[in-house]
Amino acid sequence: MQPGRTKQNQNTPINKLNRSIRMIIIAVLSIAVIVTAGVILLFSAVTPPEIPNLANIDGTSDGNNENEVALELDMEESGLVAPARFTNEDRKEQFFTFLIVGLNEGTNANTIMVASYDAINREAHLVSIPRDSLINTNRAGRKLSSSFMAGTGGGRGVAGGVAQMQRDVMSVIGFVPDFYFIIDYDAFFAIVDAVGGIEVYVPFHMRYTDPFQDLDINILPGLQQMDGETALHFSRFRRSNSGFRAITDYQRIEHQQIVVNAVLERLIRPASILRIPEFVNIFNESVYTNLSVGNMLWFANQLNNIRGTDALSSYTVPMAGTSGYPMYYELLHASGIVKLVNETINPFTQDIERGDLNITHH
Repeated sequence: MQPGRTKQNQNTPINKLNRSIRMIIIAVLSIAVIVTAGVILLFSAVTPPEIPNLANIDGTSDGNNENEVALELDMEESGLVAPARFTNEDRKEQFFTFLIVGLNEGTNANTIMVASYDAINREAHLVSIPRDSLINTNRAGRKLSSSFMAGTGGGRGVAGGVAQMQRDVMSVIGFVPDFYFIIDYDAFFAIVDAVGGIEVYVPFHMRYTDPFQDLDINILPGLQQMDGETALHFSRFRRSNSGFRAITDYQRIEHQQIVVNAVLERLIRPASILRIPEFVNIFNESVYTNLSVGNMLWFANQLNNIRGTDALSSYTVPMAGTSGYPMYYELLHASGIVKLVNETINPFTQDIERGDLNITHH
């Protein structure tokens, strides 16, 4: 040993610090390996969804309703329903359609939308159907908003509610969308909060209180950062307190479309990839759908293809007026709907025709 030098103690603070740093590095690398393995495993299940089996409209009619047989089909068993002249070969390649239903506390449908995504042309469309639309049915509740609740009766539950919504939406647009999302208030809150809230311009002071619904809407005008509850209030607002501005149901539909677009805009941000497990958990626990986790991840990845453009083009089906007092049914404009469907959400290479719809004004 050279003069003036001593052997360094193995337990000096410097060595302890070095060991701590090594342990931290090992821990970080271990976590990175685990996370990477988890991501690889997760995305190994990412696949485009299979289109449900195509069931055609067949059978005889009593002469009063040419689509009556189709309306009696068990949607859970028959899968996609389309006009009888269509076959599986008539499907557009990688063209997917979705029924989106937003429920209120009483399980009436406050929001009814049909969306499409064309993975070949990278186009997405969203078509809203007013909740008060008159549908051709013999039941007491003849508004489309009542379809889900009507279907749940007799012990049929959520599956029955979905089937009835599918039947009645088919009568409006001529076919049953491939996939569905049934979203209640809790799911709506969770989705908006999971994307970190949304930014929406509010055109005027929205003020409405309804003690019966335990509802208190108070949204100031201007650009607002909204959490899930505020976004829901913005989407629900129509009536107002005395002295404040009210809006029509069509304007409310526009607000709902604004919220959907705002959520989608947040979803396509790169930071959202880190929250995929949270989104998956929300859909597993709070959203009723026939899409698998892998399918939803595939669609999430497809959002990258339309980033930088308008992610979604939004429309409302054309209307022919209102029935007025006492029911105030919204009357559907059949020929206008046919034109809109064929230009946007029709998943077939053949056009939907007027006879494929089951619309009444009585």
